[in-house]
Amino acid sequence: MPSPLVVTLVLDEVAQARFDAKRAALFPAGRTAVGAHVTLFHALPGEHADAVGADLAAAADRPPFPVAVTGLQPLGRGVAYRLRSAELAAVHARLRARWEPWLTRQDAQPFRPHVTVQNKVTPEQARETLARLEAGFVPGEVTATGLALWAYAGGPWEPLSRFPFGPGPAVP
Repeated sequence: MPSPLVVTLVLDEVAQARFDAKRAALFPAGRTAVGAHVTLFHALPGEHADAVGADLAAAADRPPFPVAVTGLQPLGRGVAYRLRSAELAAVHARLRARWEPWLTRQDAQPFRPHVTVQNKVTPEQARETLARLEAGFVPGEVTATGLALWAYAGGPWEPLSRFPFGPGPAVP
């Protein structure tokens, strides 16, 4: 049985580096298998990889777009940055409608885009991190530059393809 597929949003390099640095500083050592990411779909069936890839290529035929970083979100045992974008919501909704028969319960939930920068800590540590990050938070904007397809390998994700926004083919 092929590995489940994960679909993420690709952010501009500066934003990615900033979120990766926060994640590296805030995650417990050895408890993260992937860098910072915006998960659009957590577990699509691996046997549909070709169809998922074709749908992502079609969805990527559009210009990059802004995504607002609106605040922080407590996760109980971690913290995330909340994101908001009408364009992202529209891309997600179109893909969700296309893949509706394949969605897990988690992927069928309402879409709440975010970047997790801390997880797998005690609730007290998470509350402390939330307070510290909120004290210095300034709303901002990042740029969505594409979509990425991954195979979930039980921990680390195996990159399969990137689909940059704009005309053109996927990048392996």
